[in-house]
Amino acid sequence: SMSSRRIASRLGLSLVLLSATPLVAFADTTILNASYDVSRELYKDIDPAFAAAWKKKSGEDVSVKQSHGGSTKQAQAVAEGLEADVVTLNQPTDLDFLAKKGVVAADWRNQFPNGAAPYTTTSVFLVRKGNPKGIKDWDDLIKSGVSVVIPNPKTSGNGRYTYLAAWGYAKEKFGSDDKARDFVAKLFANVPVFDGGGRGATTTFTQRGVGDVLVSFENEAELIKAEVDGQNFDIVYPSLSVEAAPPVAVVQRVAEKRKTQALAKAYLDFLYSDEAQTLIAKHHFRPQNSSILKEAKLPEVHTFKVEDKIGPWETVQKTHFADGGVYDQITAKQN
Repeated sequence: SMSSRRIASRLGLSLVLLSATPLVAFADTTILNASYDVSRELYKDIDPAFAAAWKKKSGEDVSVKQSHGGSTKQAQAVAEGLEADVVTLNQPTDLDFLAKKGVVAADWRNQFPNGAAPYTTTSVFLVRKGNPKGIKDWDDLIKSGVSVVIPNPKTSGNGRYTYLAAWGYAKEKFGSDDKARDFVAKLFANVPVFDGGGRGATTTFTQRGVGDVLVSFENEAELIKAEVDGQNFDIVYPSLSVEAAPPVAVVQRVAEKRKTQALAKAYLDFLYSDEAQTLIAKHHFRPQNSSILKEAKLPEVHTFKVEDKIGPWETVQKTHFADGGVYDQITAKQN
């Protein structure tokens, strides 16, 4: 009937008005940060801090959503269409891969300070309480009867850094790449299971009780010791390890489409602010701000840069981690 139609159209009109009003009053902008596996706790602190700073500056409400996984797996997901506005991954090769795909700027290293890395970290050992196997350095990880938990270097930057740390250590100690290769082959022969990312490896080691030693980033070892189960684990710093400088970038393809370029850039700029650098230190990453790093009182650690000891990242990626590369060769022999 006429009257019911009139009522319906009036209701329809009021619904439109209702839904239109909140949009005007609360412009809510959301961005997605695709990050690596063991940065979850850090961004749980960073994201609300950024939202508060942005609100103060612009009056706008923003929220940051997170996606976490093995660094390389995350880069692949973004290349395949995961709509992340920014990436905060842990290895330059993952960003170079995205640059080649036209997803991030070709000169991403120059878009933010310190080669676009707001902090550094390094690979350390987590052992069971009292260190029953007496693990002190990389040499102890290649002994027979020692079981080592490392995430898969094919999907995880965390696992790749462990491989490269061991390679650099052996190269320094024995003086040749052949010896380094033998050393790393022995190390990976001692790995009983490969998880896709660092957090999976943590679960395998801490909850499933697999392995004598977990090799992971310093922040993950500290998190386990401080929050998960400090009674049952000790951290061991090897005599030499690798410097990991996790890089960040705006995902241009997505930010242009979603018109979030300014917000995405502001979010990554925020990582270099004193407020964020302090949060970074609180989570046992090594901030680039030297005075905040000093205050954090993190242990002295002797590290090398991959480019200095092993070669340019692009070459390293091809030689070691591409299909059929050294990593595939040394692990294929074991199957």
